Amino acid sequence: MLIQHREITHPDVTALVLAAEDELLTRYPGTTRTPLNPRAHFVVAYVLGQPVGCGAITPHETGVGEIRRMYVTPAHRRAGVARRILAALERRATAQGWDTLLLETGENQPEAIALYESVGYQRTEPYGRYVHNPASICFTKKIVRS
Repeated sequence: MLIQHREITHPDVTALVLAAEDELLTRYPGTTRTPLNPRAHFVVAYVLGQPVGCGAITPHETGVGEIRRMYVTPAHRRAGVARRILAALERRATAQGWDTLLLETGENQPEAIALYESVGYQRTEPYGRYVHNPASICFTKKIVRS
């Protein structure tokens, strides 16, 4: 598996984000697609040259970043892809000088909840646009600079 940094306009990012949104629309009927944050920094995971997952970090506030757009194609789930993407994003956050990460997932994504808890993310109060969303589950993690 290879993890590569990709621009927000890269075709692999576009394809993976659309696939993720399609899945979210089925898990959360009545929701809508959301635009990408132009300040998002993406990574894409490749297996045998094929894009199989992505994730992004965006600045949230001084010293704090937000994990966004985590997605792994169904055929490559439970193979460590998401963990590798998350680790790459945490390294990028450290390089940005951030010491805290936030993220949001939903109650209909138990596999995401289990992943985040297994790598040290702690549940926290909803923040920002998630405050009044009863389906949102928010997490935070302090990251250590090397």
